[in-house]
This record gives sequence, structure tokens and C-alpha cells, in this order.
Amino acid sequence: MKLSTKGRYAVTAMLDLALHSGNGPITLAEVSSRQDISLSYLEQLFSKLRKASLVESVRGPGGGYELKRPSSQISIAEVVLAVNEPLSATKCNGKGGCQDGDLCLSHQLWSELSDQIYQFLSGITLEQVIQRRFVKKIAERQNQRFREEDVILFS
Repeated sequence: MKLSTKGRYAVTAMLDLALHSGNGPITLAEVSSRQDISLSYLEQLFSKLRKASLVESVRGPGGGYELKRPSSQISIAEVVLAVNEPLSATKCNGKGGCQDGDLCLSHQLWSELSDQIYQFLSGITLEQVIQRRFVKKIAERQNQRFREEDVILFS
């Protein structure tokens, strides 16, 4: 199973929001700059995340996005599924038509792996990820680079 760019970027963007929550709404331009994800791609992802009630938008000056629930209550699986990313290791995406409309020999094996992946990602929240030491170090580096870019832009 390979998680596509859509799922990886959605998780990354949500982690960015979680890291910066409490500082008011975060613009997608800020997330784009820190995470090196295209702004137009983020807009597509956040439309789906909003429809899944994972984020809310704040309009007007100083607007942006905020998590709709505490980061401790949003699982990684929810984020991936919100952007229509299947958590399936089967060739048929769990539909059962692997081989000419029937199950293939290894369908059950890959289906069980899919279940394990889902359980794993369901058991991890955004909060748990952002509390990891190496994630905090990476976030510090990204924030430093972001501040340096602001200085250059406004100099």
C-alpha cells in the first residue's frame, strides 16, 4: 500500500495547524510556506477537511483555518479518509473484484493488512504526533525558516 500525496499532504497540513493552534487562525499561505505544499493544492484539501468537520474557516482580516476539535480528538485515519484516500492494501480497494470480478488468492491477506493500517492510524491523534521530540525539532526549523522569509519579504 502506498499513501498518495493527497493523504500525506493532508496529514502534514493538519499537523501544521495543530502545532500552531492557539495562535488564532492559520492561513493556507502560511501552511504552504512552512510545508512547501502548493497553495492551490491546500485549498482543495481544506475544502474536503472542512466538509468532514475537521477544520473550520474564519473569514475576514486575520482569517484562516483552525482545527474544529482539539488535536487530541482527531485521528490520523480521520484526516486520510476525509480527503478520500483509501486505507486499503488490496488491489481492488477492498471491493472484492480483484481477479475477473472474484476474490484473488491473497485478497484476505491484504484485507487484513488494511484493517491493521486503519487500526494503527485510528489509534494515533494529531496531538500524539506533534508531541514527539523529533516533530518538535522539525517544527522549530520550519518556523525559523518561515520567520527568515518574512524578514526578507518585508525588508
